[in-house]
Amino acid sequence: MAKPKKTPRPKAQTPKGFRDYFGAEVTRRKAMLDTIAGIYHRYGFDALETSAVETVESLGKFLPDVDRPNEGVFAWQEEDKDWLALRYDLTAPLARVAAQYRDDLPSPYRRFAMGPVWRNEKPGPGRFRQFYQCDADTVGAPSVAADAEICAMLADVLESVGIARGDYIIRVNNRKVLDGILEAAHLPKDSGDERIEWQRGVVLRTIDKHDRLGDAGVMDLLTDGRTDDSGDRTKGAGLGRDQVGLILGFVNGRQGSIAETLRRLEYLVAGSQTGLAGVEELQTIAKLLTAQGYGPDRIVIDPSVVRGLGYYTGPVFEAELTFETLDEKGVPRAFGSVAGGGRYDDLVKRFTGQEVPATGVSIGVDRLLAALAAQDKGDAQEDDLVVVTVMDRDRMADYQAMAADLRRAGIRSEVYLGNPKNFGNQLKYADKRGAAFAIIQGDDEKARDVVQIKDLKLGARLAETVTHEEWKDQPAQFECPRADLVNTIAQRVKRR
Repeated sequence: MAKPKKTPRPKAQTPKGFRDYFGAEVTRRKAMLDTIAGIYHRYGFDALETSAVETVESLGKFLPDVDRPNEGVFAWQEEDKDWLALRYDLTAPLARVAAQYRDDLPSPYRRFAMGPVWRNEKPGPGRFRQFYQCDADTVGAPSVAADAEICAMLADVLESVGIARGDYIIRVNNRKVLDGILEAAHLPKDSGDERIEWQRGVVLRTIDKHDRLGDAGVMDLLTDGRTDDSGDRTKGAGLGRDQVGLILGFVNGRQGSIAETLRRLEYLVAGSQTGLAGVEELQTIAKLLTAQGYGPDRIVIDPSVVRGLGYYTGPVFEAELTFETLDEKGVPRAFGSVAGGGRYDDLVKRFTGQEVPATGVSIGVDRLLAALAAQDKGDAQEDDLVVVTVMDRDRMADYQAMAADLRRAGIRSEVYLGNPKNFGNQLKYADKRGAAFAIIQGDDEKARDVVQIKDLKLGARLAETVTHEEWKDQPAQFECPRADLVNTIAQRVKRR
């Protein structure tokens, strides 16, 4: 009789394209989100949380590089035949909320939202299928004053989290200007021609990669196609050289000053009412930002910004970090984009049939955290965790009381709950936890009503510099009355 096959054990591994986050990383992210939320709140935006799951119909087909409604998202079909999907951004759910609760919400409606989003894309170095976004949007404001406000707020956010002025630039463009350029290139919007609509999509996605691919790469993708370093071939848009030349002239249209850039754009879109309207909106945005003190050292007009998502209808903007860092091959590169957004006046219209103006920004939290780490600004505040060691199992109540007293004073603390038999293992545990202090009270200390306080951080620093004899007199371990435990730790934490 054959032996039954054993069920294989599951592999303990994170799914491809996903990652796990541990204590310090989660703490850093929360601190950043709290800081950003404070700026959003100061600007008058209210918090909103939506479901992580939306209907595929609600999400719509707006992701770049996809051809089917449920491609690019994690989707599944319910028993009632409806398709559901994990949200791929926080904007599409907002459009659904704005339509669903339009009679209850104020207009304009100003909201911010934070949370994970999911994209079923090919993962790569630093590119994950789940990542955090941090959005702020205004729904119901047709004036480009709302777009200017978003750009100013984005500058404030970057500086508030630790990106110094001069290490970032916010670049602003307008999709209407690009529409004017595409009209001149015989690729009009809403042409009804499927091939032209497809070519327009390729143009949008390709221009969005100009900073990475350069003129030559854009030329390849807009004409015959391009083979990347991995050998993957991307089909070209099949445009003529004259068409591509006009588009590249637009992408490289940024001049020495904002005024000169606007004049250049006005020249390029001459004859297109849509394009000229876009230039006028950019002029207004520049004027509003200058009046608020946000000059070209922080915010500029740059035609190379288009944003890849298909729902933008007007001004678009992108925050780029300009300092250099090393890529995975050790080559110095500018860090690149950490946030972007724009105006999407047709997104809510999908639900209501009526145009509802909207604009907003999305910050890539993981990218921003990585940027701070690259500048050595990403460390969390030093952990002041206190570990109360256990010298006698029968005195667990005493040790728990110590931890309780510390917690009531707002000091993070825990009692060691592993096997206390080997005291050295308790200190190893405290070290692995990154604890700042260890509390020790054996029978002798109990009889004298004192505790030993071991300053683990100070001890580690001293161990690098002092001799064995000096170590005997070092202040990293000392005794204090049990009644003074909380006050002594609090003073040490304050000094640190």
